[in-house]
Amino acid sequence: MSLERDVDHWGSHPGDAIDTALRAIESSLQDLLASDPAYWRTSTKKDLLARLETIQTQQAALKLRVLATSGDIAQETGDKDASAWMRAELLVDKAVARSQIKLASSVAKYDLLDAGLTEGVVSLDKVRVITKALDKIEADPVASAEDLVLAEKLLVDYATKLTANELAIVGRKILAEIDPARFEDAEAQALLAEEERAQQKTALRVWDNHDGTVGFDGVLPVSIGMRFKRLVEAYAQPRKQQLVDKGAPLPPWERLMGQGFARLMETLDPAALPRHGGDATTVNVVISLEELRKDLGVATLGYDETNGATITAAEARRIACNATIIPWVLGGDGEVLDAGRASRFFQPIQRKALRLRAKCCQAEGCDMPPEWCDAHHLDPWAAGGKTDLKDGALLCLHHHRLAHAPAYVHERLPDGTIRFTRRP
Repeated sequence: MSLERDVDHWGSHPGDAIDTALRAIESSLQDLLASDPAYWRTSTKKDLLARLETIQTQQAALKLRVLATSGDIAQETGDKDASAWMRAELLVDKAVARSQIKLASSVAKYDLLDAGLTEGVVSLDKVRVITKALDKIEADPVASAEDLVLAEKLLVDYATKLTANELAIVGRKILAEIDPARFEDAEAQALLAEEERAQQKTALRVWDNHDGTVGFDGVLPVSIGMRFKRLVEAYAQPRKQQLVDKGAPLPPWERLMGQGFARLMETLDPAALPRHGGDATTVNVVISLEELRKDLGVATLGYDETNGATITAAEARRIACNATIIPWVLGGDGEVLDAGRASRFFQPIQRKALRLRAKCCQAEGCDMPPEWCDAHHLDPWAAGGKTDLKDGALLCLHHHRLAHAPAYVHERLPDGTIRFTRRP
């Protein structure tokens, strides 16, 4: 049905035909929703899903065309774009609305892509992939206008044969396919730059949920991230298979992955790990003699309650099956026995004892974490000092330098902190 004859080209408003067409669509949808798919033939379900995919794509094409010409909506409300109206009237978040408007503007630049979307053969997720690739080519100083036109043609053609993820891979290499001699080096340089940016984006956050769990999220370079995914899956899959064999219902895959990750952590070899704050990366459990004697004791996983977590003694024993445990049993005064050695340097066991005694750098007013501190001789070794706990202190790099700087003197205060004073 053509609506063209009902459009008033001298004004700004279409005729009633658009409203009539929309009402027909709404009525048809209501009729379909009133039917129960449970009673449909398999062939009917497959046919509906295939046709809905095309209809949704064409609906997206219509929406993007309207958004591409929505400047008058923005003018009416006095805004930069129609996102404010969409937020107020449609309850669409402004960030989402602006993303849709930006996509509409991009699609409007590419005729073949717009045609593929309109025909229902290039889905919306593939359109996003193609516009991203084409916009990148448009900004590439090496690529020409002819390259852009050919890339659009190739990507639209690929969109009818590939999934969106597969299309994204092709999109990153499409210029090399157009002219290998001219773009292979450029592609390699772009890939190198992408990897360097990935290194800069790499991040990890870990926090205590205070409900017996720890939460974390992060970003990894794709090469590391995929290896991490495969490692976790390797531990998750046997658990899944075991449940299948027993006939038990499968838990969510996310839980299986979480359990696989926990298993991966428990089976790491501590001897193969780097040292952390002077210590091998081991688990430290602190428990009082009184708690140790109880049937149900409570221990601290870590060095102290400030930087650790409280667990049961039973859980500590379970961890001991797969991890190196350093037990610290404290007396009534919380005193730690000297674990020193006749050595120039503080030994790992002594560092653990210093760490247990100090929650941070021992310089007055400094809160640098102990893992980032050095073990310092208060009585210099060269002057006859001994490497034992009573003469040891943890100092961050800054204060450790001050301790050896001729311009400063330092003294231990009664509470164990170290005060630095500039020489007059």
